[in-house]
Amino acid sequence: MADTRSKLLDAALETLKTQGIAGVSARSIATAAGVNQALVFYHFGSVDRLLADAIEYGSEQRVALYRERFATVSSLGELLDLGRELHAEERAEGSVSALAQLLAGSQTDAELAPATANGLNVWIAEVELALGRVLAQTPLAEFVDVAGLAKATAAAFVGLELYEGVDPAGAGQAMNALEDLGALVAILDDMGPLVRRAVRGRLRRARSQ
Repeated sequence: MADTRSKLLDAALETLKTQGIAGVSARSIATAAGVNQALVFYHFGSVDRLLADAIEYGSEQRVALYRERFATVSSLGELLDLGRELHAEERAEGSVSALAQLLAGSQTDAELAPATANGLNVWIAEVELALGRVLAQTPLAEFVDVAGLAKATAAAFVGLELYEGVDPAGAGQAMNALEDLGALVAILDDMGPLVRRAVRGRLRRARSQ
């Protein structure tokens, strides 16, 4: 039974990757899994429930592959480098595409929305831990909403997956801009305590206005 359930979860993800949300059905998933389509409803109750479980299952599997790499990141530049590697690897594997497809489907299917958010939150949690660690020693630490920035970062990477499909050069430019931001933070860190205090002062004044 557990083996059939895993087959259906894997098949649902594969169907999302290869056929998109429009190609997902109990029949197409069961065909990919090599089982009777009645088993979709036996194990999950509905196709939506299967998709919801599949995206969280898939996200947990993929994030586990990067957890040690996230844990060794010690600067924003290193985190952005990891982000570029992760984007390339996940694009080749197709998992970001599956998540993007489910996000698209969630716009018209309210049942999918919470579960899709759960799948995305698996990634966000890892990004938030790394961001909190690398920003803690920078002048930006007290001004940045780390949880919000982690959500924005995860959303940006899913968006880049969609953008890259229609404008690869533009997606590359967007990624380079993120790296430029990391370089600016690194330069600020190298400017010494006096400059960092001045920057903090300016940021405090700007935030209070």
